[in-house]
Amino acid sequence: MTTEQTLQDRSGSKCELCTSDNDLSVYHVAPSDETADQSIMVCNTCRGQIEDPTTTDANHWRCLNDSMWTPVPAVQVMAWRLLNNIKSEGWPQDLLDMLYLEDDVKVWADAGISDDNDDQTEQTKDSNGAVLNAGDTVTLIKDLVVKGANFTAKRGTVVKNISLSDNPKHIEGRVNGTRIVLVSAFLKKA
Repeated sequence: MTTEQTLQDRSGSKCELCTSDNDLSVYHVAPSDETADQSIMVCNTCRGQIEDPTTTDANHWRCLNDSMWTPVPAVQVMAWRLLNNIKSEGWPQDLLDMLYLEDDVKVWADAGISDDNDDQTEQTKDSNGAVLNAGDTVTLIKDLVVKGANFTAKRGTVVKNISLSDNPKHIEGRVNGTRIVLVSAFLKKA
């Protein structure tokens, strides 16, 4: 039996991600030996968004809430990768927190996204070039006028439990009880 036939049987002739039954094809989950165990059956909509992330419609991937529970490792890997790519939307992080992957499946999932993320995402760095991560504590190195909040965040102010934003030059944190966006060049890691 061919890989395509095996996947047709396994999937019930439906996309293994969104359950569509239109325009199905085999997608090899990299790194893959191109066997049925390392491939999934996908529709053209899912394939298009996987292959060109700039066309991603985060709401389309709400279907992963169901498909991530499959016992098929290749589908679990794709669900984990796709949710990871859109986790800034908020709701995917809840699904990622629930999704359990066996150790070997997690290694496979990580292997496919590490190269992509290194090339596409720039790290957030403080004024000294230290990499900032969500949850870090930073100190302001300059007085900053906070527009719209009518106060000045003074140099030396400590901002705890920061959040990263989509822009690698900005972080979010709470100063004087107000959640504000700060430019990372005016901060140093505490």
